[in-house]
Amino acid sequence: MEKKRTRRMKMAMLCYVLAALCLVYCVGVVATKAAGTKFYLIWLAGTALFGLFGFFVQKGLWMRLPIGLRAGIGVLAGVGIACLCGLLILIGSTFSAKGERQLSYIIVLGAQMKQSGPSVVLEKRLCRAYTYLTENPETLCVLSGGQGSNEPVSEAQGMYDALVKKGIDPKRLILEDQSTNTVENLRFSRKLIPREVQKVGIVTSNFHVYRSLRLAKQQGFSDAVGISADSGLYFLPNNVLRECFGIVKDRLYGNLKFF
Repeated sequence: MEKKRTRRMKMAMLCYVLAALCLVYCVGVVATKAAGTKFYLIWLAGTALFGLFGFFVQKGLWMRLPIGLRAGIGVLAGVGIACLCGLLILIGSTFSAKGERQLSYIIVLGAQMKQSGPSVVLEKRLCRAYTYLTENPETLCVLSGGQGSNEPVSEAQGMYDALVKKGIDPKRLILEDQSTNTVENLRFSRKLIPREVQKVGIVTSNFHVYRSLRLAKQQGFSDAVGISADSGLYFLPNNVLRECFGIVKDRLYGNLKFF
C-alpha cells in the first residue's frame, strides 16, 4: 500500500511540475508582447490539464474510474503522443534547409508587421532572404503577404521597404499583397512566376519549412526547396506546437500530402 501511495505521489508531483512549466512559459510568452496569435493560450490549457490529472492521481480518484474509461484515455494519450512525435520528426527533417544556389526565384513568406516594423519572426526571414539575394545577384524575389486587421501595411510592402533599405535593388522584388495564409501565399505567388519555372526557394522560419514545401507542391511548384530562417529559441516550443496543428489542419483540408 505504501509503495502504491509513493508512486501515486511521484506521478502527481510530475503532473504539477509540468503544469507549472506550462504556466510559466505562457506567462513568459505574454510578457514579451511578441506573440502574433493567441495560440499561447494552449499552454494555459496544458496547465489545467496537467494540474487536474495530478489532483486526480494524488487523491486516488484516477484509480476509481472505470477501467474501460482509463484504458480509453490511455490509448488516446498514446496515439496523441505518437502523432506528435511523428510530426516533430517531419518538421525537423527540413529544419536546417539551406536551399540551392542561383535559383531563378525565391519566395519570402510573410509574418506579422507591427507599427514599429517587422516582427521578430519576419525580421529573421528578411535577414535570411537578404543574405541569399546578396550571394545570388541574379535571383528575383517574390514577397508574399497581405495586410491583417492589426497591421499598418501589407506584409509584402513591409518586406519590400525593409529589403530596399538594406540595399536590395527594387527591380528584383515582386510584391504579392493579397494572401491571408500560407496556402494563398504560394497559390498567388505561383501566378507571378513563369509556369516553366518549377524550382524555387521558399524562405520561411525553420519550423515552417516542411509544411511550406508540402503546400508548395500542391500549388504547382513541383521542385521547391526550403531556405530556413532562424526563429529564436524561446518561442520555438510555441511555434513548433502550433505548426503541428497547422500540418494536421492542412492535411484534413486537403491542402497537403505527406508523401
